[in-house]
Amino acid sequence: MIGGRRAKLTGQSSSAIIKIAVTGIAVGMAVMILSVAIVTGFQNEIQQKVIGFGAHLQISKYSPGNALGEKPISRNQDFIAPLAADPLVKNINAYAYKSGIIAANGEIKGVVAKGIASDFDWDFFNANLLEGSILNLNGESKTDSVVISKLIADKLELALGDKIIVVFVQDQKERKRRFTIGGIYESGMEQFDANIMLCDLRHVQKLNNWEDDQIAGFEVTLHHFDDLEKLDNLIAEYVPWEFSTDKITDQFMEIFGWLELQDLNVYIILILMVLVSGINMITALLVFILERTNMIGLMKAMGATARSIGLIFIYNAAYLILIGTFWGNAIGLGIGLLQQQFKFLKLDKTSYYIDHVPVLFDFNTILWINVGSIIISVVMLILPSLIVGKIDPVKTIRFN
Repeated sequence: MIGGRRAKLTGQSSSAIIKIAVTGIAVGMAVMILSVAIVTGFQNEIQQKVIGFGAHLQISKYSPGNALGEKPISRNQDFIAPLAADPLVKNINAYAYKSGIIAANGEIKGVVAKGIASDFDWDFFNANLLEGSILNLNGESKTDSVVISKLIADKLELALGDKIIVVFVQDQKERKRRFTIGGIYESGMEQFDANIMLCDLRHVQKLNNWEDDQIAGFEVTLHHFDDLEKLDNLIAEYVPWEFSTDKITDQFMEIFGWLELQDLNVYIILILMVLVSGINMITALLVFILERTNMIGLMKAMGATARSIGLIFIYNAAYLILIGTFWGNAIGLGIGLLQQQFKFLKLDKTSYYIDHVPVLFDFNTILWINVGSIIISVVMLILPSLIVGKIDPVKTIRFN
């Protein structure tokens, strides 16, 4: 009888309000799930792009003013083997940088040639390669092939297979090198795409007058971004004090600080949606109780306690909350999966670094959102249920 909605005894006014409340819960839950999934996806995409250019950790010679690794270290370091064997570490590769200028088709463009070797992890660039192929660095002789960004190629009107001249400066003298464009990538991160050119490490070594075993440093890539918190322990355990260690979050504080701000937006959305859902159910429960004042009075006269009657209303309201939560999950997950598959929601790549709204579901987080929302909404129903105790059975029966 109390579950009037299911027994088709609910009045027209309460029925409409209950439908609105359930709809509000469903919409709120869908918004919360999509908000978390979109922000998580966006953070993951940007993190992967930044890490693709600089790994999680760079190890170089400890020296002031050594930002581009101009002071070499030996490639043969005792700490590399045990560090590479650590379960947190995915890959360790040698690297070196050299600033230069590309001259082509009457245009010039400053670049940073990043020298890499056969131990380089190509996963990121393979995923963002538009044309050509990655560098073959396994040969005994160095390759003249380079990988440049689409942004550089467009600016200098270059195409795959074109020859380019890159001018470097060493010991206050110009040193020119001829390269062939073997691949063109596009990450969407303009600050990297505008500068980074990948080339054979042996070119940079020769330009810097280094020995074959001398490099600028090592890049350490972890399996998971969340393991960044454990990097300090890895450094303390494996890396000697005479080396400089730079985490990617310290190198690009402005980018990762901006990403952390997105979490604040999610928290605000979650709080607002839970409050809206709770208020909707409070309103529905109040109407539900007021429409059944006479019945409540009759039950009290028959010996029912205010607590037991209040619990009956809360149970029925909780049932409605579960219905709204179910449909909210169905809507949120459904839209998210469609976006993952078809990418129909687009973004301006110049502003957001990616051309579509990214969606990444963290099902542990979604579970906590569901459990937390249900608990908070049910707790918020306790206050309106206390009205049952204020209803006088004598007055309600007399009124009836």
